[in-house]
Amino acid sequence: MLRRALMAAAASEWVRKAVTGTPAARAVVDQYVAGESSEDAVAVARALRAAGLLVTLDYLGEDTTDAQRAAATTAQYVHLLGKLAAEGLTEDGAVEVSVKPTAVGLLLGAEGEPGPNAVGERVATEHLERIVTAALDAGTTVTIDAEDHTTADAALRIAGSLRSRFPSVGTVLQAALRRTEADVRALATPGTRVRLCKGAYAEPAAEAFGTRHDVDKSFARCLRVLMTGPGYPMVATHDPRLIDITRSLGFARPAGSFEYQMLHGVRPDEQRRLAASGAKVRVYVPYGGDWYPYLVRRLAERPANLALFLRSLGSKS
Repeated sequence: MLRRALMAAAASEWVRKAVTGTPAARAVVDQYVAGESSEDAVAVARALRAAGLLVTLDYLGEDTTDAQRAAATTAQYVHLLGKLAAEGLTEDGAVEVSVKPTAVGLLLGAEGEPGPNAVGERVATEHLERIVTAALDAGTTVTIDAEDHTTADAALRIAGSLRSRFPSVGTVLQAALRRTEADVRALATPGTRVRLCKGAYAEPAAEAFGTRHDVDKSFARCLRVLMTGPGYPMVATHDPRLIDITRSLGFARPAGSFEYQMLHGVRPDEQRRLAASGAKVRVYVPYGGDWYPYLVRRLAERPANLALFLRSLGSKS
């Protein structure tokens, strides 16, 4: 209920303006977002690499229906990859990028429609191919992020098309969606990089599990498929129980054949503890000025974050 209420409020332009204009919001965002510029992103990536952690960088921005903005986001990623390579941060995929298809044009031509169409899918594919090519030149990889259920089929088609030419392209699947176990089984193939996360979008009951318990059970089922398969699982969770299950399943896998992923600013001590134990741990680091949707999802996921945010608002009033 809390998540649905927050996501509904997030759709209000009045709420967006009120929150983004509040200094307290910026204080909370600073826990999770590297900054607004590529220089900020590179600096955080450099520090995390020095601590023995891997990194994936996400330039914030989604749901664009503006062709120029989609092209500008693509250019930002290409620029970022060049800076990372120049700093020696991309070797063996140590620092990669994550891209949301709707940030690079998936929704172009879909105004008033419930999801993407052929025009947006073609544009997003072209932009993502440019980013993937730049990543390959830099010596690193790209993971295509998951968004809400209306984009899932298009995102998987794009990823599959690119993977046929660029096998290192990664895919994200959300355990909250009822379809995901079938998607996981289809993608548990040799060498395929799959990030499994719980999911942070408010979805209709027909598409997604309605309770945290059911989402956790779905995650565990999908996790076992990935960890016993021949692909490269990227296990994105902060849940101690699921981390323990991953560790147990990992004993049967070759060293270095899977990784943990966690959000920047969430359980940093656990990130370092796992890395110190010899595990591969990648930190998901967003940056950019369009941080509002990301903040709402973080607040919806963790009630403690919402309480902190509300206290901060009160202290500024």
